[in-house]
Amino acid sequence: MELLHCPSAIPVHNCTPKFTNASKNCANLFGKRLNSVNLGSILGKILDKNAGRCSAGVVVNARSGDGGGLETGADTAVVVEKPPAKPSLFEVFDGYPLPFGATSRDGGVNFAVASGSATSATLCLIRLSDLPEKRVTEQIFLSPITNRTGDVWHVFLKGDFQDMLYGYRFDGKFSPQEGHYFDSSQILVDPYAKAVVSRGDYGALGLEDECWPPMACMVPSLTDKFDWEGDLPLKFPQRDLVIYEMHVRGFTRHESSGTEFPGTYLGVIEKLDYLKELGINCIELMPCHEFNELEYYSHNSILGDYKMNFWGYSTVNFFSPMTRYSSAGALNCGLGAIDEFKCLVKEAHKRGIEVIMDVVFNHSAEGNENGPILSFRGVDNSVFYMLAPKGEFYNYSGCGNTFNCNHPLVRQFILDCLRYWVTEMHVDGFRFDLASILTRSSSLGDAANVYGKSVEGDTLTTGSPLSSPPLIDMISNDPILRGVKLIAEAWDCGGLYQVGKFPHWGIWSEWNGKYRDTVRQFIKGTDGFAGAFAECLCGSPNLYQEGGRKPWNSINFVCAHDGFTLADLVTYNNKHNTANGEDNKDGENHNNSWNCGQEGEFATISVKKLRKRQMRNFFLCLMVSQINYFRWDKKEESSSDFFRFCCLVTKFRHECESLGLNNFPTAERLQWHGHAPGLPDWSETSRFVAFTLTDSVKGELYVAFNASHLPVTIALPERPGYRWEPLVDAAKPAPFDFLSNDLPERETAIQQYAHFLDSNLYPMLSYSSVILLLSSDDSA
Repeated sequence: MELLHCPSAIPVHNCTPKFTNASKNCANLFGKRLNSVNLGSILGKILDKNAGRCSAGVVVNARSGDGGGLETGADTAVVVEKPPAKPSLFEVFDGYPLPFGATSRDGGVNFAVASGSATSATLCLIRLSDLPEKRVTEQIFLSPITNRTGDVWHVFLKGDFQDMLYGYRFDGKFSPQEGHYFDSSQILVDPYAKAVVSRGDYGALGLEDECWPPMACMVPSLTDKFDWEGDLPLKFPQRDLVIYEMHVRGFTRHESSGTEFPGTYLGVIEKLDYLKELGINCIELMPCHEFNELEYYSHNSILGDYKMNFWGYSTVNFFSPMTRYSSAGALNCGLGAIDEFKCLVKEAHKRGIEVIMDVVFNHSAEGNENGPILSFRGVDNSVFYMLAPKGEFYNYSGCGNTFNCNHPLVRQFILDCLRYWVTEMHVDGFRFDLASILTRSSSLGDAANVYGKSVEGDTLTTGSPLSSPPLIDMISNDPILRGVKLIAEAWDCGGLYQVGKFPHWGIWSEWNGKYRDTVRQFIKGTDGFAGAFAECLCGSPNLYQEGGRKPWNSINFVCAHDGFTLADLVTYNNKHNTANGEDNKDGENHNNSWNCGQEGEFATISVKKLRKRQMRNFFLCLMVSQINYFRWDKKEESSSDFFRFCCLVTKFRHECESLGLNNFPTAERLQWHGHAPGLPDWSETSRFVAFTLTDSVKGELYVAFNASHLPVTIALPERPGYRWEPLVDAAKPAPFDFLSNDLPERETAIQQYAHFLDSNLYPMLSYSSVILLLSSDDSA
């Protein structure tokens, strides 16, 4: 049964009924009228001075006008004689303020949570079977004297925690204009919870068709063990990474995947060998923290289904893996989801694949002032979010609120969270969504808070960019975190764009958005990008060399979850997001795409051939791409040609020493060419870029991109005693787009160009790219 809040001025433990301040209501609860007594004379009788437990009765204030027949204007008190209390399920002790969260120790569980502005705190214990019915099994009221140290509320319990969940109630001011949203009627998720349980099945509504059904937290146990089988970090050099951005559900959810557990962590495991075949050695998981896919649940009249939050960039809890990405769902109070995520990491490592997590510490699912009170807002809103002087939410995230990342308590929270995922879940690194928010000053960052008074000339305000952000400093110098991959999406929705300028401490990498934009423009044949494209091919030294960073600090990408996929990029000039019922308002508007002559999927054969050529061109300069919702049946059809191309090109990259340099290439290794050797064309109208690169394994590579609508015959550099032979030609149909050694017709294909190669020439079609290698010239 639910044990409701006792509104005594002094918090007490294990109170059972809820009482009002009216004798009439008390009479209705207990079936008899209550006599008034003096409050002061009975306090000693009803409170245990040591433990603060409810005794024989509960004191309640009563005033006239409540229907109780009391004297007008008199302040009185009444004693409620309650039925014998149900024995507590737990032994209750003061507890410890650290570590935060729920921790198994000493034969029990310690609970600790920080809230400096709350006036009272209650720990709610909820059986898993009672959660859908919103029933609280037992409440433990925390004394501000014995269960509070500084701003930390804590309690230690011993008892039977089988199938038991927990949450908190906090009381205090509900004053949005002052930044406070305390509401004791809400059961809140512990920010440090290691698993959050609500619904077991993805997309299923709550018991009362709720989009936000009740949530509660897993209680840990010392028996929760996982066999890592000796798993250790792979620690690949970042320059060698080929990263595959993956949506866990989308990767295997389609029936064509043929997986036993589609759309889950286990489903991904079933397809890891495919990634290994492709040459992938790192997967970047789109958000796998607990989120609510029903957050925007509404009917889609276009398709006749319901809208959901598919991406997951709306975190409810940062420690908990998304439970509905597991086959176990809510079973075992969320422990099954933890174990399945660990299995994914372990099995990926066995195959030589690192696991990076996309983390969203820039905002939470609680939105703006109209959003739900789920966790951070109800625990201590003014700490966790950036607030304006009158309580308004700053919105640098574009999602209603902004995490107060550089607040001392919040940055410690983020650090603890990252350490947990590295030490407990064995992940290899993180990609930080809208990471520029992590560099903005907190709500405490102004001089009045720092120094106690305003400082003349000081213009630092909430959200100002910091040159040395405390959070980034802490992460960069943390003995655990500085050794993992740290990747910043170096911009935010407030206009702060830091690509090439993100505070890095020599170890941070960046999603290179300038690379993406430049490559898209050049490959589709836009004038004025030849020089910028060449910079991209070299690792963007214009962005990273001056700051002491390396080529591998640039994470090069052409497509990601934002905006067009690679197929869209060569199929549409404009976005057509109409099927999802959002009136084409969602998604990136500036995609720098080209449809190759006809808009949409239905096109002529020549246009479709050009599109495939362009996709090969993009892949050749990038070596890896992402696909948002994978169709495994397409892998066996025409797309298998592209799959083969990607596999071979990626394998070739891994074999080449020169394509993963630790430093930017110099003239001793790299030479630029135009249509003729040694004569590059960097003019505004140039659409041709070529270079040779010496390689300790392959000897020398010749790489060229022709982004013109016209074909060209290029003159190749003279290499006495050697001749150039084609390896890759994106203009050729499969399997001749990559002339691998095991291709039966390889020699015949090369001989078709003998008359060109004998003259040290090679013909390139429009919108094409090539790689040629040197071989011994037997005729010399």
